Amino acid sequence: MSADLWLVVGLGNPGPTYAGNRHNVGAMVVDALAEEVPGAFQRHRGRAEVLDGRLGTRPGGAPGPRVILAKPSSYMNLSGGPVAALCTFYSVPAERLLVVHDELDLPEHTLRLKRGGGSGGHNGLKSITSALGTPDYVRLRVGIGRPPGRMNPADYVLQDFPASARTEVAVTVGQAADAVKDVIESGLERAQNVLHTSS
Repeated sequence: MSADLWLVVGLGNPGPTYAGNRHNVGAMVVDALAEEVPGAFQRHRGRAEVLDGRLGTRPGGAPGPRVILAKPSSYMNLSGGPVAALCTFYSVPAERLLVVHDELDLPEHTLRLKRGGGSGGHNGLKSITSALGTPDYVRLRVGIGRPPGRMNPADYVLQDFPASARTEVAVTVGQAADAVKDVIESGLERAQNVLHTSS
């Protein structure tokens, strides 16, 4: 295992039908990060699309830290199998796994970083924790807010972000990508301090 290697997983459902859903914001963040890593996503036998490369450049022009960007090819509630397979394949321990996911219990466009904790009813996290046998991985929670009125949360997360919010969503995705980079480059504690004091 490379000393600076991180596995960054963006959660979502596969295929174009779900691409714009609130539930797929984690995958959107990983797509944004991929713009800074040379190469293209490839299908991996661990049932995921994977991009293995260097994230940007260090001062002086040296290659940036190595990162594995991944989007499981399974549905959200089966994310654990692909994530565990990638951790095994790349020899990545839980403390070097960062999962980006949507969060109903945060206001829209709010970002929070943490390590460990429960699933909060999120089926993707539940599946990952079960497959890894530990909850002690890093999570970047991207707030999508609660559904209006009596709408079923399951229906709400499978709706696309409204067209009127596209600009704000793009800003949030960019900020989330920056937060992931901060974790990789500076460590979780420093990244938390920067993120949580600026928002």
